Amino acid sequence: MTVVETQKLQKSYHFGDTEVQALRKVDLTISESEFVAIWGPSGSGKSTLCNLIGLLDDPTSGEITLGDKSAAHLSDAQKSDFRNSTIGFVFQNFNLIPVLSALENVMLPLQIQGVGNAEARERALSLLDEVDLSDRSGHRPQKMSGGQQQRVAIARALVTEPVLVIADEPTANLDTENANLIIDLMRKVNQSRGAAFIFSTHDDRLLDRVDRKVHLQDGEILEDELVTSIS
Repeated sequence: MTVVETQKLQKSYHFGDTEVQALRKVDLTISESEFVAIWGPSGSGKSTLCNLIGLLDDPTSGEITLGDKSAAHLSDAQKSDFRNSTIGFVFQNFNLIPVLSALENVMLPLQIQGVGNAEARERALSLLDEVDLSDRSGHRPQKMSGGQQQRVAIARALVTEPVLVIADEPTANLDTENANLIIDLMRKVNQSRGAAFIFSTHDDRLLDRVDRKVHLQDGEILEDELVTSIS
């Protein structure tokens, strides 16, 4: 089943009289349960593509279809509802709320959906256990390492049981050991829960851990390659 499809996707930005083409006619299809890396150098368009697929920004032209829904036909409110129910996000800066505990951060998307506190707490605790952080559930972000904070962010992204998780440079602020641990954790969760994962990276050392790697450069797909073995 197709989770997301883009057709001739373009995004340009204007800086005064200068137009910068961030994406150029990108055609991409992501299927259910895939684990896909969007990789390339800084400025290649990775974050722009992630933001467009995640409905955080609008394309200049082209089409985005999520499941059977065309993004062009969704109002801002509908996009917000769709993001909260269908897409999970993991960011390079973690984006945890500092005054909330790990547990409260993970519960928050469910509370926004109107899920009761007891159920939200149970589901959040289960996910914290899945990412090996049940012993840190009461800790606030500043009392946790970068790797631990990113694991909380992964749990938060998964708590609504999304069909798609978008991780924009999720290892950029981590050392090599923690970066590998985070990718392996996302891979494990991808296999156990079946959500499609798209993560962007400029680090080609992570690419042997994916199903598929899409190489972006100057806003264009240079190569879209299946990976035959995963370590």
